[in-house]
Amino acid sequence: MPLLEGLRLALREIAAHKLRSFFTLLGIIVSVGFLIAVVAVIQGMNAYVSENLAGAIVGRNAFQIRRTPISVGFIDDEEWRELQRRPIIRAEEVAYVERAIPGAEAISLQSGWPTPQSDVIWGNRTVGDVLVFGVTPAFQIVQDYEMAAGEALSGIDVLERRRVAILGHDVAEKLFDDFDRAIGRKIRVANQQVEVKGIVAPKGTVLGQSWDGFVMLPITFFEAIYGRRQTTVISVKMGEAADVTPAMARAEEAMRVARRLRPGQENNFTIDTAEGLISFWKNLTRIIFTVVPAVVAIGVLVGGIVIMNIMLMSVTERTREIGIRKSVGARRRDVLRQFLLESIVLASFGGLLGVAAGAALAQLIALASPLPSRVTWWSVAVALTLGTVVGLVFGVYPARRAARLDPIEALRHE
Repeated sequence: MPLLEGLRLALREIAAHKLRSFFTLLGIIVSVGFLIAVVAVIQGMNAYVSENLAGAIVGRNAFQIRRTPISVGFIDDEEWRELQRRPIIRAEEVAYVERAIPGAEAISLQSGWPTPQSDVIWGNRTVGDVLVFGVTPAFQIVQDYEMAAGEALSGIDVLERRRVAILGHDVAEKLFDDFDRAIGRKIRVANQQVEVKGIVAPKGTVLGQSWDGFVMLPITFFEAIYGRRQTTVISVKMGEAADVTPAMARAEEAMRVARRLRPGQENNFTIDTAEGLISFWKNLTRIIFTVVPAVVAIGVLVGGIVIMNIMLMSVTERTREIGIRKSVGARRRDVLRQFLLESIVLASFGGLLGVAAGAALAQLIALASPLPSRVTWWSVAVALTLGTVVGLVFGVYPARRAARLDPIEALRHE
C-alpha cells in the first residue's frame, strides 16, 4: 500500500468517527497542552528575569559587592551560618573599590536587607507600607533613574545628613496632585519630617508589582533612623557590558586588600552580577522541569493505552473489511501499515490539538496574570514527536493483530 493511500485512509477513518477520535485523544491533548503551557510560562519567566527583573534589581552593566550572594536558596544551614559570620560591607570599603576601578560610571553604597517599610504622610494623605532605602547619590546612576521633578540626591546631602527624600513616582502621585509644587514640601517618613527634594520618573511594573513605590533617603540619615542593615551593598556600574568582568576582578582584589585577607584565605564577601539572579531563577525552574515530565508521562501513558484499546476495537469492528482486503491481494505488511498509520496519525493529530490548546492556555495565562509566556519551538517539536512515538508504540500490537487475521475467518465474521 502506498504511503499516501494509507494516510488518506487513516484520515477518512478519523473523520468518520470524530467524537470517538476526540475522546480517544483527550489524554494526549491534555498532557501535551500541559507541557506546552508550563514550558511557555517558564521560558517566558526566564526571558523576563533576564531582560527586566535582573537589570532592575542589580542594574544594567553593573555588579554588586554583597555580604551574602543573591542565590541563597540552595545552601544548607551550615553554609548559611557561615555567611552570617561575614562582616557587613562598610562605607570605608567604597574608597578601595573606587581607587581600583577609576573608569566606573558610578559606585554606590545602599542599604540592603531587611528593607524597612513606613507610612509616608503629607497633610491628610497617607501612603502605607512604602519601601525606604538609604543610598549614596551614585545609586541613582546605577539604577538609571531619571527625575520627573526636582533634583537628585547630592554628596552634600549624604555628608551633612540632610533630611531630604526622593520619592518614587507612585508615592508622589498618591500624595501630590502637582509634582512641581511637591518639591520643597515637608512630609513624614518613619515619624521623621523630611523635605521632598525630587521625584523619580516612573520605572513601570515587573510581574504586576510596581517599581515606583519607594522613598530614598541619604544613607547617613537613613542609618540614623534605622541603624545599619545586615546586607549593605556596594553597586558598580560600568559603561559597557564587556567592562564588567575585568572590573569585578579588580573589585575583588580591592576588597581583599581592604579586609586584609591573606593569600589562600577565602573571600568573606560575594561579587554578584545580574547573571547570579538569572542563575538562581533557572535553578528554581529546573526543579519544576523535573516534575513536568513525570506528569506528562502519566497522561501520555494513559492516552496511549486508550489509543491501543480503541484500535483493538477498530480491528474487531473492521474484521470483515480486513478479510476483503486480504482476499483481493492485500499483504500482511499492507494491513500492518494501514493500522499503524491510523494510530500514528491519530496520536499526531492529538499532539497538534495539544499544542494548540497549550499555546491558547499560555496566552490566556499571560492575559489574565502578570506572568509572561513564550511558546518555544523545541517544546512544540517535543510535543509532536511525543504524539508520533505514542501512536507508533501503542499502535504496533493492534496493527500486528489485524495483519495476522486469517482472510477466510475474517470473511466469515459477522
